[in-house]
Amino acid sequence: MTEKKARTRSRFHSAIQILKIIAKSKRSIAGVSITAFFIIMATVGVEITPLDLSKFSLSESYLPPSWEHPFGTDYFGRDVWAMIVHGSRDVLLVSSLAALITVGVGVLVGTFSGISGGKTDMLVMSMIDVVLTIPSFPLLIVLAAVIRQATNPFLMACILSVTAWASIARGIRSQVLSIKERGFIEAARCLGLSKLYIIINEVMPNIMPYIVVSFIISMTGAIYAQVGLFTLGLAPYSTVNWGMMLNMAMSHAGFGGAIWAVTHGNIFAPIFAITLLDVGLIMMTGAVEEIFNPRLRED
Repeated sequence: MTEKKARTRSRFHSAIQILKIIAKSKRSIAGVSITAFFIIMATVGVEITPLDLSKFSLSESYLPPSWEHPFGTDYFGRDVWAMIVHGSRDVLLVSSLAALITVGVGVLVGTFSGISGGKTDMLVMSMIDVVLTIPSFPLLIVLAAVIRQATNPFLMACILSVTAWASIARGIRSQVLSIKERGFIEAARCLGLSKLYIIINEVMPNIMPYIVVSFIISMTGAIYAQVGLFTLGLAPYSTVNWGMMLNMAMSHAGFGGAIWAVTHGNIFAPIFAITLLDVGLIMMTGAVEEIFNPRLRED
């Protein structure tokens, strides 16, 4: 019972420390609040905000903002706010999966390269350099156009991660090379500890801040990339993705309300949501880096 209480107290202390780190900066508070807002929107909001995608009411096309329709309606008379809410789940899911795959591959390749050293390191770095020379977004367009079966979030995340991992792998390798030369790593080797044990228990905790920040930055890049592909109509599996909303708004802008379609919710709302979410994620990075910094956690 005493051990259970000690564990609970330790977790409570850690939670308090995290809240203190976030509260130190208005930037961090704003970033966490914005991100939390979108997470709640994507989880709770979709359950309480009704959306009927089968509705077609041209008599309600391009209605101006009101209490009933905060961002107005689109060409088909559907509520733009409801589409933003339901689209947030798809955007967050795809970007999170893409960031997870990107960072996962980057960490594996970068750690393997840094720990191995020698000719193996040179070979892996040559491969990374080749990948980095490939223009990413044009390649994504080609892949999305060729792989027309990109009809689910996981496959879309894989497409978005196809080259994004390389820069993270290079950064992870640099971190590992720096840590590998420190005294505590040499002491672990002298104790006869396995390479896997050293990587998991000695290297990873020290590069965790870099990994977490890389995850957040990868998410922001994945948001822009997926929205770009949806806007071009290359991944039409979700009609409420913010990129598809932009695609549909531009496609129907010439039908009875071109100027209004651009100036109100049809174009403004998805762009505002994309920008706000990315700003919230970036504003969190400072606090997240401190939270996962082992030296800070020891204070």
